Amino acid sequence: MKVLLNCHLPFLLAHGGTQVQVEQTKAGLEKIGVEVEYLRWWDESQTGDILHQVGWVPSDIIALAHKKGWKVAMTILLTETCNRSSRELFVRKLMVRGMLGAPLPKRFKSRLQWHAYHLSDQMIVGLEVERRIVEEVYGVPNERVAVVPLGLSDTYLKAAPASRAGEHLICTGTIGPSKNSLELAGYAASAKVPLLFVGKPFDYASDYWKQFEKLVDGTIVKHTPHVGSQQELIALLQQARGYVLMSRYENWSLAAHEAAACRLPMLLPDQPWSRERFGDQAAYFPKPGHGSAADAVRTFYDQCPNLSPSNTRLCSWVEVAEMLRTIYERMLARNTK
Repeated sequence: MKVLLNCHLPFLLAHGGTQVQVEQTKAGLEKIGVEVEYLRWWDESQTGDILHQVGWVPSDIIALAHKKGWKVAMTILLTETCNRSSRELFVRKLMVRGMLGAPLPKRFKSRLQWHAYHLSDQMIVGLEVERRIVEEVYGVPNERVAVVPLGLSDTYLKAAPASRAGEHLICTGTIGPSKNSLELAGYAASAKVPLLFVGKPFDYASDYWKQFEKLVDGTIVKHTPHVGSQQELIALLQQARGYVLMSRYENWSLAAHEAAACRLPMLLPDQPWSRERFGDQAAYFPKPGHGSAADAVRTFYDQCPNLSPSNTRLCSWVEVAEMLRTIYERMLARNTK
């Protein structure tokens, strides 16, 4: 069995969780003896059995892979869709089923993103809520949808419990609109709660970064650029009083799970991913119109010394690789399309 791993997101243009996922998935598979290579799009002599795409892959590419005799697995993140209301998901279901079932030209259907979901041999998601959406909204059969969590490195899994000796909270990750960094900094300033942001923006010349930078005073709103090693980040996490994340949309936060590995109490957005992963073991921001976010930050800060950390199950990347190997074996055992 030989797996060709691919991702259309150039890491030099956009750092973040996808890069970690791709690199660590490859490393995990290699550790358990699975032959794996990155897809070399320029190398027409490259061979393989399974094309595993992290991110969406066009229907035409799936068809070409099938012509070579490859099976195709697609790992997707339903970040925004995962956070839609039941009514919005129902409307989307009607639209998707209507367009897929309509007598439209084949070339038109092949351009629909969700058409590729049906052509893939295996859809892989990280959460049960995503599985339900792929099955119920997009109509992919249950046997072709698998849930595989993201992993953590041994460095995090073996980290000592946080001392929580610092007088500040911590937020790690990219500084940008999707993480509501500017808004969170404003709430911290309003509540007079010391909060350390650890991360960098995609663009230091952006207006968003410049507005965020104005709130950094070094006393209440603090900032440390993205650190160079896991050990350095763990040291920062272990000193913090608690962890805060206020993403606009999320479906699996590596940063939050890294904080959980360091045994920090957490304040998270009230979204399907956080409820599924952490349940009542975390504090949550109020939903829009149901309370003050600044008050939630203040309350969490005051309560942190008495809050217990989450004990949600955390996986290693080797465990993730073992789950994937089982899925690959099942794919290859199926009849060729």
